Amino acid sequence: MGRLFGTDGARGVANTELTSELAMKIGRAAAMVLTDAEHSRPKVLIGTDTRLSGDMLKAALAAGLCSVGADVLVLGVVPTPAVAYLVKEYGYDAGIMVSASHNPYEYNGIKIFQGDGYKLPDALEEEIEAIILDETKVPPKKTGAELGRCRRASSAQADYIKHILTTSEYRYNGMKVALDCANGSASTTAEKLFESLGCDCYIMGCEPNGENINDNCGSTHVESLQKFVLENKCDVGFAFDGDADRLIAVDENGNVVDGDKIIALCALDMKETGRLKNDTAVVTVMSNMGFFKFAEENGIHCEKTKVGDRYVLENMRENGHIIGGEQSGHVIFLDYATTGDGQLTAVQILRAIKRTGKNLSELASVMEIFPQVLKNVRVSNFGKARFNDDEEIKIAIKEAEAELGDTGRVLVRVSGTEPLVRVMLEGKDEKQIDRLADEIVAVVKDRLI
Repeated sequence: MGRLFGTDGARGVANTELTSELAMKIGRAAAMVLTDAEHSRPKVLIGTDTRLSGDMLKAALAAGLCSVGADVLVLGVVPTPAVAYLVKEYGYDAGIMVSASHNPYEYNGIKIFQGDGYKLPDALEEEIEAIILDETKVPPKKTGAELGRCRRASSAQADYIKHILTTSEYRYNGMKVALDCANGSASTTAEKLFESLGCDCYIMGCEPNGENINDNCGSTHVESLQKFVLENKCDVGFAFDGDADRLIAVDENGNVVDGDKIIALCALDMKETGRLKNDTAVVTVMSNMGFFKFAEENGIHCEKTKVGDRYVLENMRENGHIIGGEQSGHVIFLDYATTGDGQLTAVQILRAIKRTGKNLSELASVMEIFPQVLKNVRVSNFGKARFNDDEEIKIAIKEAEAELGDTGRVLVRVSGTEPLVRVMLEGKDEKQIDRLADEIVAVVKDRLI
């Protein structure tokens, strides 16, 4: 990826790696790149999640945008997919989300959307980087009446909720739904959304204080929701991440339903109702082997991409497919959204439950999960840059692949958003793949830390 932008925007520890000075520069450069040269007064909207540094970075972005003559609309705390939807709905030139998604509160990030609601392609991110780092262009400094203005939106959350409500023709009166809002963006929308659909809502992770986003709650700590669902005898549980673009579900028995299973059950529901275009689902190389077995058994074709929802989306747009996503819970329904949307995904699960009359455990049973081991190794930035060229790591991977043969697979890659190397193995023998993963991890630590 680029020098500032990873697979999901610019991201780092707030005020050390992602500073207010850098945010101001990104705002100024983005306004130049994303608006027409003849458009003298571009319009950009900004949303944030609940983390403490959001106010600082939002203010810096707004200052940078206004300094080059762009008008700014501040949405307040909203989900990332709300920014993607509202930028097009409101007719704005660009939208910016200040969030580090599922990461701890000390991190933050900047995601930029074009006026059509899609994330920036690599070429535009590289142009922004060149303006900031190489000074290939000098952003104009407006004065007087040419300076941009900043105002606050009055109905952003409500307008987003109205949109999600249009994606289901059913009511869910009497259905007991647990919602884990991760003390993040979903805290402003989830309860209102699901109550509007008739659900009896049981809420957790909905008291954000700036520091507790994703803290032992949300889609990366789903064990809290599993217990909550059982204690409250709920029909289903939904765990969002910090900016609510991911979803992990929990069935009525407290079992986790991850992104792979969500895509499987929704794709099958769409196929059975004649809505699955091209009979195809788009997933990444990280999807469980069980997903591909499910697809083969049910006449669903799979497209496989690099890790990152941006690559899933690129494939979907290029080939006319309408459902895709990642095991982590990024699921894209292209008929309704231009990016992953946790609350939209939850509504589509409820829709499948209502149509079929089946509970979530039965719907999710269409896919068997093969044993999988995923181990993250924290490395130095220098080590991360050397990963692709390290011969000893390559040898360790080949040796593991040779031992597994056609009974499993090995995937080792650097994270696009964190200083990590991710080691993933799948196979029939859990003890074997755990041992092989440890052997690769040991080599990575020796070579890259």
